[in-house]
Amino acid sequence: MSLASPPAELLEPDPATRVLRQFRIVFNSVKTHFRQVEREAGLGGAQLWALSVIAQTPGIGVTELARALDIHQSTASNLVRTLTQRGLISAAREGVDRRGVALRALPAADELLRRAPLPFAGVLPDALSSLDDATLQRMEADLARLITLLAADEAGAQVPLAHL
Repeated sequence: MSLASPPAELLEPDPATRVLRQFRIVFNSVKTHFRQVEREAGLGGAQLWALSVIAQTPGIGVTELARALDIHQSTASNLVRTLTQRGLISAAREGVDRRGVALRALPAADELLRRAPLPFAGVLPDALSSLDDATLQRMEADLARLITLLAADEAGAQVPLAHL
């Protein structure tokens, strides 16, 4: 009776499996960071990022906040509502016509941001911003092809990862 080893091709996963594993590593890294944020700061990842942008840009409006986070304006409004209810930011009508809302971090926000884990934007945006343009262009093209194969709803592009 022979105990021969299985062929190498049965031991080595195919390229699709290897890439799937890489996606799992990325998603788990993101999820681990969001859990750490929730545990240490008591806020969700998107809330923390929004709070950090408001703290760095006193007087920012909801539209500008949505643009800075690359999210839909209604999502930014929901984040602002939560942060206001928690006593972390103030929202005051300003400007000549009093239609614009200026957001400002309150002292409680400063304390929370001091103890919150970095990066505020999340580990994936932080890692992507450190890649060179050529790498990002290749990734963008390859992911666009994958998105097409998935027939994915591109409206999901403006949903924060922390909300997934």
